[in-house]
Amino acid sequence: MRPHIIGIAGPSSSGKTELARHLVRELPGTAIVSLDSYYRGRLELPFEEREKLNFDHPDALEWELLQDHLRAITEGRAFEEPTYSFARHARIAGTRRIEPAGFLIVEGLFVLYWPELRAILDTKVYVWTDPDVCYQRRLARDVAERGRAPDYVRAQYERTVRPGAERFVCPTRQYADVVVSGEKPFAESTGAVLKAIPGGAGPFGPR
Repeated sequence: MRPHIIGIAGPSSSGKTELARHLVRELPGTAIVSLDSYYRGRLELPFEEREKLNFDHPDALEWELLQDHLRAITEGRAFEEPTYSFARHARIAGTRRIEPAGFLIVEGLFVLYWPELRAILDTKVYVWTDPDVCYQRRLARDVAERGRAPDYVRAQYERTVRPGAERFVCPTRQYADVVVSGEKPFAESTGAVLKAIPGGAGPFGPR
């Protein structure tokens, strides 16, 4: 069974992951694959060097592996999603098995960046959120969930996050089938995405 693959892109902390979670509630059994899982391992580098890497550039991701995995799922084969540690800035042992189902969601900064990946996606979504809102969310998340110091988060945001979004992420909005707000209620954004799926889905249209 070939799943309908939904790709969700947008700047850091725009609301991509939360939108994906709301979609899963309307599409039971759907798995979420995070592009973050495909950051290159870089274990050959000392931690201090890994910490200095630019994670807001497409080259930081092993997108070719994700492409292979999405091709596998379109052919009805399961794949193993890698595990990435933001605390260690490295890929670690262990994977998560993703089985074919009716729908699959892939979310991350650059999901709409590579033409090869866009060609595999069935519904392409871009989440737009005011940059200042994105920054405040990112600051709160990285301090609370990733153990980062506020000064580190601020410096990284200005050095790589904001410039990376402006150069690589925001321009991919043009490839989206539907653009939603990451600031409005997610029920509204979820409904817009479901309506964009050919034939409709969930309570907003026929499956």
